[in-house]
This record gives sequence, C-alpha cells and structure tokens, in this order.
Amino acid sequence: MDSSAAPSQAPHRAGFACFVGRPNAGKSTLTNALVGTKVAITSNRPQTTRHTVRGIVHRPDAQLVLVDTPGLHKPRTLLGERLNDVVRTTWAEVDVIGFCLPADQKLGPGDRFIAAELAGIKKTPKVAIVTKTDLVDSKALAEQLIAIQRLGEELGIEWREIIPVSAVGDKQVGLLADLLVPMLPESPPLYPEGDLTDEPEQVMVAELIREAALEGVRDELPHSIAVVVEEMLPREDRPADKPLLDIHANVYIERPSQKGIIIGPKGARLKEVGMKSRKHIEALLGTPVYLDLHVKVAKDWQRDPKQLRKLGF
Repeated sequence: MDSSAAPSQAPHRAGFACFVGRPNAGKSTLTNALVGTKVAITSNRPQTTRHTVRGIVHRPDAQLVLVDTPGLHKPRTLLGERLNDVVRTTWAEVDVIGFCLPADQKLGPGDRFIAAELAGIKKTPKVAIVTKTDLVDSKALAEQLIAIQRLGEELGIEWREIIPVSAVGDKQVGLLADLLVPMLPESPPLYPEGDLTDEPEQVMVAELIREAALEGVRDELPHSIAVVVEEMLPREDRPADKPLLDIHANVYIERPSQKGIIIGPKGARLKEVGMKSRKHIEALLGTPVYLDLHVKVAKDWQRDPKQLRKLGF
C-alpha cells in the first residue's frame, strides 16, 4: 500500500479472532470489554462457556469478530472431548489467536499444554495477552512478560505482540483492538452494524440463565447444569407500547440430589436466579420479560450422546 495515501483511504478489514487460555484466564471478560456489552457469559468458575459465543467489535476501519472457545483441558468425559475438538477446529479457522494468561498466576502446566497445541498451528498469527493486570504490581507484571517471551522461544512460537490488559480497569483494551485489526484480511464488514453477536437469541438467553444459576452454588455443580429455552413468545393481547415476552426455560441437572441446591430453601434460590437472569435478558433483548423456570433431572447427561444432542452439544 502507498504510504502517502491519506489514512481515510486505508482498506477496511474484517475477520475473526479467538481468545484461548486456561479456564478462567479472563477470556470472556475481555470479549465483553472489547465489545462493550455482555455477550459471552462470565462466571468465576472454569469451563462455563460452552458455545462459541461471538462478540463483534464494530470500528470505522474494521470489524473484529471474536470467537470465544471453551477452555481447552484434558478431557474426562465425552462432553470434554467434544469441547476440545471444537477448540482445535476454531483455532485453524480464525485470522488471529490471542493467548490469555492471567498476570496474577505463574505459568503452569495448563498454559504449557495450550502453548504446545498453539505451536502446532503454524499459519495463524498469535498474540500473548496478559490479563488481570490490575491484580499485580509492575515488577510481577514484568516478570510475567519475560516468562511468556521465554515460553514462546522454547516452543518456537513467535508472538506478534505481548500485551498487558485489564478488562476490569478498561486499561489497554482499545490498544489491543488496534493491534489485532492489522492482522485481519481486507474485507467489507461481515455483519450488519448493530449486531453484537451472531448467536441465536435463545442460546444467549439460556447462557444468561445458566450463569445466574451457577453463581454462589457449591463447587460440585458447575458442569452439571444445562439450560434449554423451550420457547420465547410475545404475550398476546398486549398494547404495542407495553410488550411482554414469555420465556419458558428448563434448568437440567444430573441427579435428583442436586435439585434442592438449585431450588434452595422454599424456592428462594431459584427465585433469585430468575430475578438476576431476567434483568440481563431484558437488557439484552430490550423488552420486558416474564421468565418461567423449571428444574429437571436429566440423568448423567454429560455422558449420554443422546442427551448431549438434545441439550445442544
């Protein structure tokens, strides 16, 4: 490209980036910070992102589509293996990969496992993103940056950039987008201006309910919750200026004993899940919502291919 051309002549770029990293490395939070709205679910429990939720960053010069893959991990169940296949396929198809490493945790075997997988994907440019920098001082941050540089050298990964960010403090998030954009191919926008995600609304609603159901639950539950939105229908006979959307959803768990944990004493916990998720759903859809939640047992659904299909995996 002729460098004397005015900046406004720069070609529009558009493409896909995905953030990888150990579960809980800050991938979903970063996606939300870049997009500027809550799309990927964030929960302080590992492996809560199951769907490839995409956030779309619209800029005058570019459109960056973020693909949020589930954390890669050593599979223990059929579900785990399927998730890992999804991850590898995604990595091979994107234009740039951002490897998220939390600033407040030393590099561990989980990071090496992922880095070694990344080293095998030759063509895709890779950026190391140091997340959660608000949790450490500058000395610890410098040590982490050096450790990441070394990890790359050791495995033969050439980091295009190593960039520290804090999604929570909104530090450097814009700069990260500036660095990712030049790695995208020249292309017109891939999605209409207003789109923030191409996930069907029902899937996003299910994710928001699932996130609320996970909050504050004992550790044995995270993997055992699946949410299916059975139907979303506008309530009939409502005046145009006062619409109401009826959403009927089922929260599936694996064992009857887990039912009490989700429902809580006298149904208090389920009520709270409903209130919390309803707020987020209304914000997402921009309309008042009546949410009808039921808890059902789907015995050992993580190991049963038929149930996995039914629940959308």
